[in-house]
Amino acid sequence: MPPAHDVRPTAVVYCEGNFGAPDGKTANGLVRHSEKYEIVAVVDSAQSGLDAGEVLGDKPASIPICVDLADAIKAAGRVPDFFIFGVAPASGMLSDVERRIMLEAMARGMHLVNGLHEFLNDDAEFAAAAAAHGVKMLDVRRPRDKKDLRMFSGSIARVSCPRIAVLGTDGAIGKRTTATILTRALNDRGIKAVLIGTGQTGLIQGARYGVALDAIPSQFCSGEMEAAVVDAFEGEHPDVIIIEGQGALSHPAYLTSSFILRGSRPHGVILQHAPARDWLGDFGSIPMPTPASEINLIQTFADTVVIGLTINHEQMTDAEVTAAITLYEYELGIPATDALTRSPDRLVDMVLRSFPELEPKLANARS
Repeated sequence: MPPAHDVRPTAVVYCEGNFGAPDGKTANGLVRHSEKYEIVAVVDSAQSGLDAGEVLGDKPASIPICVDLADAIKAAGRVPDFFIFGVAPASGMLSDVERRIMLEAMARGMHLVNGLHEFLNDDAEFAAAAAAHGVKMLDVRRPRDKKDLRMFSGSIARVSCPRIAVLGTDGAIGKRTTATILTRALNDRGIKAVLIGTGQTGLIQGARYGVALDAIPSQFCSGEMEAAVVDAFEGEHPDVIIIEGQGALSHPAYLTSSFILRGSRPHGVILQHAPARDWLGDFGSIPMPTPASEINLIQTFADTVVIGLTINHEQMTDAEVTAAITLYEYELGIPATDALTRSPDRLVDMVLRSFPELEPKLANARS
């Protein structure tokens, strides 16, 4: 819950036609968790009039879904500070309609938050509009200059606390959500955990450490991943570090997990899987991998061990989730849970089972 006197800047999230769907994952994530912005409305005309939290299957969030930007401003009671582009299309590029809406937001005095591969500050039309209206544009995926990017150095060896990566069997499957819930649950129980963001949504939500890995030249990805973990360890002195995953190690297009495994060198991996998915989200002719095949691939590729499985319950009843948890625990011999519909205690227990040295922190918090 935000503080009673919320000092975060306000924001409208644009997610036309995609809220609650995989390509709306940025908007979905911001409704569920945002340290950096107070989300006051979501724009998606297909679901206007509904509560954003309820559309996600969660409790009401008191965030209305609006038909357009004018409706969102009316619902907020004033012009919000920021317009966040909350769709994550595979192309990472803006359509002509989306350009016009973002230019309209700037004309109303709103700053832009852009998580796409298309950088607005390099666009002459957007740059002129920003200057004319006195607003700024945040290109979240823009990397540092190449001269400032870091290569793998081996400094990860200095990080003495457990490192846990939350990977998956597909893209847009809930890795960031599970990582966020796990990090919060550990901190709530007295185990200091820091989350490393690896994509645009986590950074927009307010992750203090991390990098949008899919925008970094491959030569530097492992080094930037390593450096983010080292920075978090030296800056926060945590008990455990949680690393958000991207794509899947087996995925034919989204290969960032390989750099996460190599750069952060996690001691353990939690794997996120959607049992009801038959095909990869963006590639409807490619079958989903099984958890067993992905676990084998991860543990063959990297010196790590998969310590648990978490379930994305899309298109599943609660009874089906329970059955899947039971089945996977039997088949794989590791604990399984659903981070969204089951107690976060199960996630904490999953970690403590593999890293019992963290137990004293939990006991101290209870005493």
